[in-house]
Amino acid sequence: MKTQVQQTASRCFATLRQLRSIRHYIPMSIFHSLVSVLILSRLDYYNSLLIDLPLTHIQRLQSVQNAAARLIFNLRRCDHITDALISLHWLRVPEQITFKVAMLTYRALHGSALPYLASSFTCVADVPHRRRLSSASTEQLDVLTCCRSTVGGHAFPVAEAKV
Repeated sequence: MKTQVQQTASRCFATLRQLRSIRHYIPMSIFHSLVSVLILSRLDYYNSLLIDLPLTHIQRLQSVQNAAARLIFNLRRCDHITDALISLHWLRVPEQITFKVAMLTYRALHGSALPYLASSFTCVADVPHRRRLSSASTEQLDVLTCCRSTVGGHAFPVAEAKV
């Protein structure tokens, strides 16, 4: 994932450099849309794989998001970014990852996602030897175990249980 994060960040920074050159020639609302489409869509593309990544990789993607917000508001590098992210209604990258995985899980469980995603979940109440547990009355999901700690933990059914 290190290579994937580095390539995504470098492509996003290259796009931001190109957008900086046209910032003054287009209206602010269109510029905001361009940044959202070209940058945020790349950051959101593979969110379920980013869960449990080391903080150094997440910080690299967060720096891309911060640079995009600075470009929209024409802020300097030393200016605080929190107010800009709040006014743009952007979640920070770790929060975005958690939100996207939770939203996809919710959609899969309630029938508005693809059927193969819903088939990868098992509720605690559906497992025969756990029906009498107190957790069976809730809508908790059965946490799958993975064989490989490096790759298996990033699979969607395993990642959603961590959220």
